[in-house]
Amino acid sequence: MSLSSSSAESVAPAGEAGGRGRQLARLIRLPNLLMMALCLLLVRACLLLPHASWPQVLAPGFGLLVLAAICIGAAGYIINDYYDVKIDAINRPGRLVVGRAVNRRHAMLAHLLLSGVGVVASGLLSPLLGLVNLGSALLLWGYSVRFKRVALVGNVSIATLTGALVLLPELQLQTGSGAVWGYALAAFLLTVVREIVKDVEDMRGDAQHDCHTLPIVWGVPRTKWVAGFFLACLVLLVAGAAHNALASHQTGLGLWLLALVLGPLLVLAYHLRRADRRQHFARLSAWCKGVMLAGVLSMLWLV
Repeated sequence: MSLSSSSAESVAPAGEAGGRGRQLARLIRLPNLLMMALCLLLVRACLLLPHASWPQVLAPGFGLLVLAAICIGAAGYIINDYYDVKIDAINRPGRLVVGRAVNRRHAMLAHLLLSGVGVVASGLLSPLLGLVNLGSALLLWGYSVRFKRVALVGNVSIATLTGALVLLPELQLQTGSGAVWGYALAAFLLTVVREIVKDVEDMRGDAQHDCHTLPIVWGVPRTKWVAGFFLACLVLLVAGAAHNALASHQTGLGLWLLALVLGPLLVLAYHLRRADRRQHFARLSAWCKGVMLAGVLSMLWLV
């Protein structure tokens, strides 16, 4: 009797700790941070240093760059949730962390600490990287406080940060690679599309808290046209890249772009045109993340 009681007492804290760990991972969007790290690694290994050994690719300076980027990203997710407690209580009540599992004051302290570590770590690498990450941290703060509530401004802000992430390894090495700029532009365009789609998905909560996002200001039909414009630009960019890859006998890359990036983008365009319910736009947002992963993995064909 006493043994079973003791076991129950020992299991409960472990279960509670596991649940808290899952909440923290949700707060900082751990899968997204892992995607960021993978993107940085592939940009450096496949686009900038395709013939380097792994010890050269995984140099300490690059590790510090990844740490800085992840800290800035995690801080951005935390401050966004900090200011969106009321909106998320309507749009995503099951995923609310700040104010429920994490104290608001602790969340703010974590944001400031992570932002500081990210800026200082990148500043140790170079003044340019320090300024870029400082600007990123400030832009994430501005996005959370104000920009996300302004039509298209918030969408472009996050897309700019996504493109800047792709460019970080190039800013560190300064190789003059043109391919990395193409990937950065593709990341920018796809992120704009996804952010606009998410705004449509979140209309109900945004409208109740004085947000002026694109679907609230222009309506859903016009918003879909705006998203379609950026999507069309991305389709042209990917189609051009696939054509160039095939013309230069990079068959693997060309076929990958056609089958796993361009094809899904066309499917996305088809479903975007027909979408008219919240769950439709939620699926489109998830589809965008899948396309982005396929685009990141396409770098493997450039080695």
